[in-house]
Amino acid sequence: MVKNYSSLIASELGILSTQVENTISLLNSGATIPFIARYRKEVTGSLDEVVILNIKNRLEQLKEFDKRRDAIIESLKEQGNYSSELENQLNNATVISVLEDIYLPFRPKKKTRASVAKAKGLEPLAKIIFSQINIDILTKANGFVSEEKGVESVEDALAGANDIIAEWINEDFQARAKIRYLFKREAVITSKVAKGKEKEGEKYESYFAWEEPLMKSPSHRILAMFRGENESFLKISIHPPQEKAIEVLESLFVKGFNDCTKQVRLAIEDSYKRLLAPSMENEIRQLVKEKADADAIKVFVENVTQLLMASPLGQKTVLAIDPGFRTGCKVVCLDKQGKLLHNETIYPHPPANEVKQSINKITSLVNAYKIEAIAIGNGTAGRETERFIKSIRFEKDILAIMVNESGASVYSASSVAREEFPDYDVTVRGAVSIGRRLMDPLAELVKIDPKSIGVGQYQHDVDQNALQKSLENEVCSCVNAVGVEVNTASKQLLTHVSGLGPVLAQNIIEYRNKNGAFKSRVELKKIARFGDKAFEQAAGFLRIRDAKNPLDFSSVHPESYPIVEKMAKKMNCKVEELIEKDEIRNKIKIEEFVTATAGIPTLTDIMKELAKPGRDPRQKFDFFEFDKNVNSIKDLILGMILPGIITNITAFGAFVDIGVHQDGLVHISQLADAYVGNPNEVVKLNQKVMVRVLEVDADRKRISLSMKNIEKS
Repeated sequence: MVKNYSSLIASELGILSTQVENTISLLNSGATIPFIARYRKEVTGSLDEVVILNIKNRLEQLKEFDKRRDAIIESLKEQGNYSSELENQLNNATVISVLEDIYLPFRPKKKTRASVAKAKGLEPLAKIIFSQINIDILTKANGFVSEEKGVESVEDALAGANDIIAEWINEDFQARAKIRYLFKREAVITSKVAKGKEKEGEKYESYFAWEEPLMKSPSHRILAMFRGENESFLKISIHPPQEKAIEVLESLFVKGFNDCTKQVRLAIEDSYKRLLAPSMENEIRQLVKEKADADAIKVFVENVTQLLMASPLGQKTVLAIDPGFRTGCKVVCLDKQGKLLHNETIYPHPPANEVKQSINKITSLVNAYKIEAIAIGNGTAGRETERFIKSIRFEKDILAIMVNESGASVYSASSVAREEFPDYDVTVRGAVSIGRRLMDPLAELVKIDPKSIGVGQYQHDVDQNALQKSLENEVCSCVNAVGVEVNTASKQLLTHVSGLGPVLAQNIIEYRNKNGAFKSRVELKKIARFGDKAFEQAAGFLRIRDAKNPLDFSSVHPESYPIVEKMAKKMNCKVEELIEKDEIRNKIKIEEFVTATAGIPTLTDIMKELAKPGRDPRQKFDFFEFDKNVNSIKDLILGMILPGIITNITAFGAFVDIGVHQDGLVHISQLADAYVGNPNEVVKLNQKVMVRVLEVDADRKRISLSMKNIEKS
């Protein structure tokens, strides 16, 4: 069965069946996606993480599909309805909707109008009418009138027969396929305000009388309308033109021009309105919701990835400030590893206005703890605190940097923060998080639910299981792409390392606390439950700074150490010299070191790593400053050009922080001089940009910005 899956998946993805088969085999053996992509290139043909994930997801879909088909076959056999014709139909089905259409006539039903009519003995009359022979239907129907069976009149008999025909039409495989196609091609989504909800639901005013072709409705609009419906402010319907649907059904079932045909036409209309249309609307709603969810999840995951992979300042001593007015600014001092050394509160802003005391305190802390950078949260009082810090004359140049604090409050109140800082309140924890974000965004943000870090689009409206699955994959990908210093990493960071998880992560922490810093990767095998498989999957992503073997701080996998040692022996030098001296490495001919398991792709990766052991794929830190003359929305002037930072990216544009406590929107039409299809192709989170102020609505706190023609102005 795996071969069948492999051929189908390979065809869909445009790769070789052997690549899919080998990838599935590795996944089945317990290998993780980062491990397969990084250390099994020869086996997969150098497939990247995206393709491997697609294989994994598609394999799961196909298995679920086959599981449902097997359940249907079992049900049909139990009913005595299984036949070679049905077997062929089920085996040829490729999508779940077709499977369900085939099964629909045989699905056990609750009481329906058709089942009631059949119980009254009206099925023979329904068959006569459906055949559309030329007879006196009223006379024929009169023969089915029976007080005993509950058929009280000719009209009652015809109505019951039509109920049966309506169900036959609804369950007809071809009819459902054609109506489904019509819904997909020509359905219109209509949104209306719920009665009496005009004032309460005014935030959805744009959708109080909205109508557009479903195919042209973007995902963010679909999710907005569905949210309005879920909150009972909107009424949504999705239908193609009814007359077209009726025409489609009549082309299938109308065979003549007699009295029976008239009854069939009535049954067709009833079947569509009462059965087919609601069924197809539910189905199409699910399809467009799934697509909208997928689009929104993609945007959100891209944003989260950019945040996680943001430039780290690196190991610096940091003074971090969580700004505030009345409650003061919480100040913490952190060492190069992010350890909390000191905390207190200053009150440089109204109402206290203890400016001089605050300057003295900050100066004292900077000198005492040899502070190299100051991190300032960008929330309430952020710009005011930034101005205050930059007014201080320090003995040496100190970087003062605004840090996005979205989610810091979530972290500070979490069990993770309580476990890490049981003796400190939420304000101290929040300030620590701000400082650590500056030093290493990835290491700090993995402690927070990604849905709480202030980026994305409708992430709370989408399928939460699908979102969580995508986020887990992406966080894992980011962590392993960067690598983790095992002697300083938190439990949360270690949890995302390939092959570990929360239990092994905790065991690493406990071993480290008891025995001190790890001195080699081999020492990891001494940890409880850290077996050969876990070592294989995790070792290459774990770094040990200052280890005796310099390869332990690289992404070279321990299984490849013998290859590097052979290289060193061949060049008559030590491994350290291979790393330090380009001229030695440049003489190596990697084809001479190919083995049964390590081909050119792996050897190429080894050479790159030897050139820069433990290299960080993230960009170098880039300092940024807001316009010093703009501090609030009231300072904005139309046409003004300002520096800003991209804080969020959605399908309809990007939000930019320009330092006025309210992000401005650069609509998709204003992102670039040329047409933009996907904002993520033009801008990235945390990117420094220049924007022009187009419109300001201070009362509604809305700012419209543009990135077009900035250089020409």
